[in-house]
Amino acid sequence: MFKWSDIFKWAAAGFVALGLSGCGYNTLQSTDEDIKATWAEVLNQYQRRADLVPNLVNVVKGYAAHEQEVFIAVTEARARVGSIQATPELVNDEAAFQKYIAAQGQMTSAISRLLLVAENYPQLKADGLFRDLQAQLEGTENRITVARNRYIAAVKRYNVTVRSFPSNLTAMLFGYKTKPSFTVENEKAIAVPPKVDFGAPAPAAPAGGY
Repeated sequence: MFKWSDIFKWAAAGFVALGLSGCGYNTLQSTDEDIKATWAEVLNQYQRRADLVPNLVNVVKGYAAHEQEVFIAVTEARARVGSIQATPELVNDEAAFQKYIAAQGQMTSAISRLLLVAENYPQLKADGLFRDLQAQLEGTENRITVARNRYIAAVKRYNVTVRSFPSNLTAMLFGYKTKPSFTVENEKAIAVPPKVDFGAPAPAAPAGGY
């Protein structure tokens, strides 16, 4: 049976949908989902790197057992990263986000120091397992860079929507807030991957050394 009330209900729903779309609601939804997806990939690649570290340390120890300070630094850096619960919600907490990124920066520095040790040990550089781990680490660092850049782009699109009129009104209405990204300071700390290219021949060790 034909009812005018049903027509009014559908018309009202249509106007609401059009209004939300015009005020950026759909964009807020889609860009928020993009952030979740890109951040998940950042976490995935960071975890992949963390999983490589113990094996890398063990191989280096086999040739440079006395480099205890370096091994301790890597272990402590990995422990700091592991102590932070890296969840999708981390991007909603500026302080927690920056703490996690700072910890990852310390991990990058510690790995760089570990890899520098290999420069002094030609036999270590020639070890097949070490070279395999080196290649895996290089690939992971590249994936971290790509994932981080995608996250930065996703956050930029989302934050522009949150701050722009009239979508900023929709953001306030539905509780959407700006999300943190990588700052200039922590980008300097982690933007350059550790050097892992040992393809060049090493100088011969001096007599009586190593």
